[in-house]
Amino acid sequence: MKSTSELTDFYYKELYPSLDTLEKTRIRILSQLKWYAGMGSVLFVWIILWLEKSYGFMHPLVMAVTFVFIALASIVYRKLVQGYAKDFKTKIIHPLICAIDPNLLYHADFMISQHLFERSNLFQHSIDRYSGNDYVKGNIDNVPIEFSDIHAEYQTRDSKGNTHWNTLFRGLFIVAEFNKYFKSKTVILPDTAEKTFGSLIGGWIQSKNFSRDDLIRLDDPDFEKQFVVYGNDPIEARYILSHTMMKRILEFQKKISYPLFISFIHNHIHIAVGTKKDLFEPSVLRSLLDYKQAMEYIGTLRYTIGIIEELKLNEKLWSKS
Repeated sequence: MKSTSELTDFYYKELYPSLDTLEKTRIRILSQLKWYAGMGSVLFVWIILWLEKSYGFMHPLVMAVTFVFIALASIVYRKLVQGYAKDFKTKIIHPLICAIDPNLLYHADFMISQHLFERSNLFQHSIDRYSGNDYVKGNIDNVPIEFSDIHAEYQTRDSKGNTHWNTLFRGLFIVAEFNKYFKSKTVILPDTAEKTFGSLIGGWIQSKNFSRDDLIRLDDPDFEKQFVVYGNDPIEARYILSHTMMKRILEFQKKISYPLFISFIHNHIHIAVGTKKDLFEPSVLRSLLDYKQAMEYIGTLRYTIGIIEELKLNEKLWSKS
């Protein structure tokens, strides 16, 4: 797999004609957005001041007008940037993925299936709305892998009957084949209880999570501080989570700085990285030629596809039989 420096060279040298064209488009869109924002702000303030004098600031009509302006602003923004975002993915993200491995397939509008997401057993709430994009599938070092951005939501109603959408998970979701054979289910979650309440109370709270399988204690104190492990077979879970594997997971967690969720189910590893955003959506506020911006895209692709190398998933440590 190409190194980060090789991908950076490819980004600036091989993709420069496309970057230059897209950058001009970005500047034009940004200028249009500023014009719409200026005109819209003046009109909005004028209407609100007029309504405030007639009805009062907290009148439902004022609230309705505010909501309409926010909705219109969102529609205008999406309309202006949708072509730019599509061209960016076609001309920049797709070639970058091919540069990493030409056999990887990329579909900007596809996503990992809801079935695989639910099979991971990482998030147990029912899902009422499921969407995603930037789907990649292929083999890295002979290990089948697929990933995409995912946004899973559930619906609630308040005491007044109003509907609210809540995010269950938003971020990067990865599924790869695991070279160890196992029958059990092992789930690794961020240890928020122990970080918040300490090891004694946090451990008690973890053990009372009746929606999960049994709490599994491991003999790596650093791993225990970062994660909590649940499973239906403690012996097999400890075989999967060897000292080496726990060390690799900890090192991966340090690199990404996002909440990390992992499960081992049906001879597959499922990895959810809670970025809370679409990773490959270009921002019109930042130049595509900016080094930090470029490194975000390159770094994201590198660590995602590099998960095979990071966790050594291609090492056949345990026969599949």
